[in-house]
Amino acid sequence: MAEPLIIERSVPGRRGFRLPPSDVPAVDLEQALPAEARRTQAPHLPEVSEFDVVRHVTRLSQLNFAVDTHFYPLGSCTMKYNPKLNERVAALPGFAWTHPLQPAGEVQGLLQLLFELEQLLCGLTGMSRFTLQPAAGSQGELAGLKIIAAYHQAKRRRRSTMLIPDSAHGTNPASAALSGFQVVQVRSGPEGVIDVKDLKQHLTDDVAGFMLTNPNTLGLFESNITTISGLLHERDALVYMDGANMNALLGIARPGEMGVDLLQLNLHKTFSTPHGGGGPGSGPVGVAERLKDFLPGPQVCRRGRRYAWDRGGRRGVGRVHGFYGNVGVLVRAYTYIRSLGREGLERAGRTAIINANYLKANLQDLYPVPYGRFCMHEFVCTLKHLKAQGVTAMDVAKRLLDYGCYAPTVYFPLIVDEAFMIEPTETESKETLDEFIRAMRAIADEVRTAPDRVRQAPQRLTVRRVDEVKAAREPNLRWSEVGEPARRAG
Repeated sequence: MAEPLIIERSVPGRRGFRLPPSDVPAVDLEQALPAEARRTQAPHLPEVSEFDVVRHVTRLSQLNFAVDTHFYPLGSCTMKYNPKLNERVAALPGFAWTHPLQPAGEVQGLLQLLFELEQLLCGLTGMSRFTLQPAAGSQGELAGLKIIAAYHQAKRRRRSTMLIPDSAHGTNPASAALSGFQVVQVRSGPEGVIDVKDLKQHLTDDVAGFMLTNPNTLGLFESNITTISGLLHERDALVYMDGANMNALLGIARPGEMGVDLLQLNLHKTFSTPHGGGGPGSGPVGVAERLKDFLPGPQVCRRGRRYAWDRGGRRGVGRVHGFYGNVGVLVRAYTYIRSLGREGLERAGRTAIINANYLKANLQDLYPVPYGRFCMHEFVCTLKHLKAQGVTAMDVAKRLLDYGCYAPTVYFPLIVDEAFMIEPTETESKETLDEFIRAMRAIADEVRTAPDRVRQAPQRLTVRRVDEVKAAREPNLRWSEVGEPARRAG
């Protein structure tokens, strides 16, 4: 049975609470407000009891997919379990109730945490310094590209070209374009990694830098990374690494030792803050020694035994976020890193790789992997062979919901037809992975014997197949005068 909307539970006169009599003198609104600012009728709000609200919200929560309740193999998103210790630490009054305008002398503990988090991130990546300001991976990309532009401007030259692989995250070309660069695409080779020959053809004196993801979005390690870095550095161009997939490198490899000049980390992915529903996020940017003066300020510095704000020099690119970013996410990331330690982080990275290869080995006979060599933390299948039965990657993703699994990423990266990107992360058990394998194999059998069952999925959920594109482009959130919900699009 579908859960009704809260407005549909409304009963005239029902209350969840009552306010005490007002002790504020009454104001004549007709005199205080102009006519256009006054309501002509009372707002149509639901009249419900507290119990109605609690029961309604609880039922809605039980309809949702979440990392805490379901397997969430959302490729390129690293939807790992968030240890509840992280939440408890972030909720400590000394963190949760800190105001961003408090004097540094009153928040020494928090400043120490931020300072130490930067040192930990430098140690994990091989970078020289970090800014913790950016509130998302995409904002970190934008900050990194502004640093690249400032670097070349400081050398009194203008470079307008940014090289980006054809398998890149969509935010990469978007961030480059917003930063004023012209995007030039570099092809992937037959093994799924950057085609060095094609890269050489695009290397001109106008190239400012090269953005690449490593491991890339096919889940493959860019094995030519040091060669690529050398080619860029010969022209004094910079190598930017999208660190969204850093989970596979934890404690195993450091980008700074691969020739990477700057990168962003997605703390809300690699370091376990839950980020479903659009937030919260954090995308710190780390840079090599020669770029540290271009970082945005302020940064935390240590002066003797005290911690203070360093506002940065004149070469910095300026603030990219109010105050100092999403500090709650930074506290969670710090807790996660300190809880696991170096050995634990390395074990997490290696387990993520093992889990991905285990799934790939057990599924690739039914769901071919175009670039089938040893993968890192994720892999990409192609479901184009199902088109003969009229079944798409989206259909299989929707059918997985009926089996209690959240759907993997579909139709990305664009270089794979009917792409199906699977990332199990390290937090899932072998039993969970085996359940997913059984579900995927059962769906493959359904495609052969009863394709309509897959094409019409989901069938076991309260909400059936919806038109996501229409819902996004034509949202209908209005109510009629009598309180009935307006007819919804899709």
